[in-house]
Amino acid sequence: MTTELPKTFDPAEIETRWYQHWETNGQFHPDRPGAERWTIVNPPPNVTGSLHIGHALDNTLQDVLVRHARLKGKDALWVVGTDHAGIATQMVVERQMAEKQQKRTDFTRDEFVAKVWEWKAESGGEITQQLRRLGCSMDWANERFTMDEGFSKAVLKVFVDLYNQGLIYRDKRLVNWDPGLGTAISDLEVETKEVKGSFWQIRYPLADGSGSITVATTRPETMLADMAVAVHPEDERYKAMIGKQVKLPITGRLIPVIADEHADPTLGTGAVKITPGHDFNDFEVGKRAGMKAGEMLNMLDAKAQVTQTADRLIPEDLLGIDRFWARKQVVERLKLGGFLVPHVDKDGNEHDAEPRTIQTPYGDRSGDVIEPWLTDQWYVDAETLAKRPIEAVQSGAIKIVPKSWEKTFFNWMENIQPWCVSRQLWWGHRIPAWFAEDGKIFVALTEEEAQAQAGAGVALKQDPDVLDTWFSSALWPFATMGWPEETDPTLHGRYPNDVLISGFDILFFWDARMMMQGMHFMGQSGTRKLEDSVPFRTLYLHGLVRAADGQKMSKSKGNVVNPLGLIDQYGADALRFFMAAMESQGRDIKMDEKRVEGYRNFATKLWNAARFCQSNGIGASKTLDAPEATLAVNKWIIGETIRTVQAVDLALADYRFDGAANAIYQFAWSRFCDWYLELIKPVASGDERGAIDEETKAVAGWVLDQILVMLHPFMPFVTEELWSKLGKRDYDLIVAKWPIADARAIDPEAGKEIDWLIRLVSEVRSSRTELNVPPGARLAVHLRDASAETQARFERLAPAIARMARIDRAEGEASGGAAQVVVDEATFVLPLEGVIDLTAERTRLTKAIEAASKERDGLAGRLNNPSFVERAKPEAVEKARADHAEKSAEAGRLTAALARLG
Repeated sequence: MTTELPKTFDPAEIETRWYQHWETNGQFHPDRPGAERWTIVNPPPNVTGSLHIGHALDNTLQDVLVRHARLKGKDALWVVGTDHAGIATQMVVERQMAEKQQKRTDFTRDEFVAKVWEWKAESGGEITQQLRRLGCSMDWANERFTMDEGFSKAVLKVFVDLYNQGLIYRDKRLVNWDPGLGTAISDLEVETKEVKGSFWQIRYPLADGSGSITVATTRPETMLADMAVAVHPEDERYKAMIGKQVKLPITGRLIPVIADEHADPTLGTGAVKITPGHDFNDFEVGKRAGMKAGEMLNMLDAKAQVTQTADRLIPEDLLGIDRFWARKQVVERLKLGGFLVPHVDKDGNEHDAEPRTIQTPYGDRSGDVIEPWLTDQWYVDAETLAKRPIEAVQSGAIKIVPKSWEKTFFNWMENIQPWCVSRQLWWGHRIPAWFAEDGKIFVALTEEEAQAQAGAGVALKQDPDVLDTWFSSALWPFATMGWPEETDPTLHGRYPNDVLISGFDILFFWDARMMMQGMHFMGQSGTRKLEDSVPFRTLYLHGLVRAADGQKMSKSKGNVVNPLGLIDQYGADALRFFMAAMESQGRDIKMDEKRVEGYRNFATKLWNAARFCQSNGIGASKTLDAPEATLAVNKWIIGETIRTVQAVDLALADYRFDGAANAIYQFAWSRFCDWYLELIKPVASGDERGAIDEETKAVAGWVLDQILVMLHPFMPFVTEELWSKLGKRDYDLIVAKWPIADARAIDPEAGKEIDWLIRLVSEVRSSRTELNVPPGARLAVHLRDASAETQARFERLAPAIARMARIDRAEGEASGGAAQVVVDEATFVLPLEGVIDLTAERTRLTKAIEAASKERDGLAGRLNNPSFVERAKPEAVEKARADHAEKSAEAGRLTAALARLG
């Protein structure tokens, strides 16, 4: 039984209704006993987050794969959850408290954490509703949270086990310190900006009075903690100074001149001040010079205010002031003491410093300048954990797509640094380490276990820090599956996951760390094969979604696109199809709202095609296999359907999302809607409405069903709606059966015949349009040099040709002016005398050719001018190239039209 489709396609109503239906009926929950398991985990978005355009891309690609796997009969699981987002969540709650004139420190730690849980219950997880609007078929019944009880147990076990194995340790090293938040942050949370600054040169006198050495710096305040001056060992200017000492201005500290290749003789003065406690490069230079981290001087506190160094040489009046005020004070004292070397500009004027544009690190959440700060933190021995993932990618146990990312992966993993996993926050997994008064550390799952290790009567205090959120999310592929309580090494067939979809920008922060943790903990028995311990078999890395002009989207530029706004305007299906069709391996996507609109039009075209089918008695197919066909047009469309299934299957197997989307798009739009439905359209005879034969109805219904199934992973809403309205079904489309690509159903001869018909009709239609032939005019056609096979084919297809090209066969030779169309060996001559003014048409075409050629040549001249290509904005050059291609094609098309007139 069919339900008549309304005239207008309304995405909003359909999307809300179908998503509720799927979720309520458990369609996203894997429940296919005996079926092949297929698993993917969603990168958990921050619980504070909202859907951005990058989420729309990432989740669309995942949903395409999940829905495809489900249609292939697999027991498909898409794990969903959110990340507790330590810094972001704590900031949100503290902002709310500030509105009530409250501070975090007004409460105990437990009271504050309770307030965060209250916020999560009331406001957290908005993004999960937005993912539903996108159509994501996630297993919401088992939604996870990185702070839920089960996951938290896994996080603590991993920390304790790694500590006991010597793979987690406490160390004093430099970190990215955010003074605004009062915590260490990861590299991912650091945003580098270009800032107008200054480059000072300072003269450091040698302690023996034999001269001085000049250093250059953008942070003169850090000289209060300088511990050396480095010069290149081969720099002849300074060779004699190596081993001598300089006496620092202001502090009077004696520091050595050391040799280190970090000093570049071609930069600045060639001499570099070394502040190992406040610069990452200097830290490494200090270590090479034999300085221990515990001996390195620290001149700033957690708020980036000047504090006394261990040698107590900083003047008292500088203590407690902000680092930037300290900069001004230090420069002023250096100038008064005659230690500041003035910068002389091109006009001979002296200035305290040379103006420079400086790459400056900022905290992406606090907006404060990040300070390299020497502090005690917890570290993971990433170098050891990286060995097996490197081997896994080298062996192919993990396949990275596109393969071009492998080089970047290896470069980072083979030079990996210790991973700082502690954060100075209250919200998060509190580090399970307890300190005794004598400094001894006891790491255990519970305080009771730690006390047992320490012994009765030993006072213990738990580390106040929490773990980096990347530490917990690195367990996502296996801790979401019941580990460690679940002891089945495959986690009931869910480990390894089949694939991970990720943005390339978190390759190191998340993807690589999942490999490290997964392979370490899921392969600990030593008996598992390498390929069975990996967290996922394939890692697919997509690019960024950029603004239309290719720039990176940012709020400051005002070019951020809201995906929910696009869904409101065009529907989720249109946005999803845009994302998939534009996702080409290794490339970023340029946002193009016109294309999104175009894919909304595609959905509308399919809707109208389904309405045509309904009105002509074409409904749901009763067979999975292709129906029996005797007519060439039906044999042809069956063959085209099979080829499209093959193309989509191959593309998805290779993660060519664009190839799969474009294959189904071209087939549905061009082959099915534009040609097949036109070819089978019933012809009225007098007052009698024509009818479509039963064979064609069966074939058309079958083909439309295959289109809906193939298109469903990309456009789930409109396809499910059409599926439900075309006839009685035993199951929803979301759990239907993927088409069978049976090549035996392809009839090559029928394919040749209909392809010939399409080419002939297309050429005739183009000629009519280019030569301004009135649409309603019927033309005679004379066949020249046509083989017997072509003549017979023309006769067989004459009714379709006459209806679609509006031409009728004429005998004899054509006379007078005529258009000529060549298809294969035959020329089809269309007399135009009396139909159009041939002289006027030749004049029009000649002028049009001249105009198009002139524009084409002008654009070619601009593009051949190196000055234009090098200096113009990239978007201007790109537009010129597109315009040149358009005018070239136009000139060629018009020239061909003129040639047809003879």
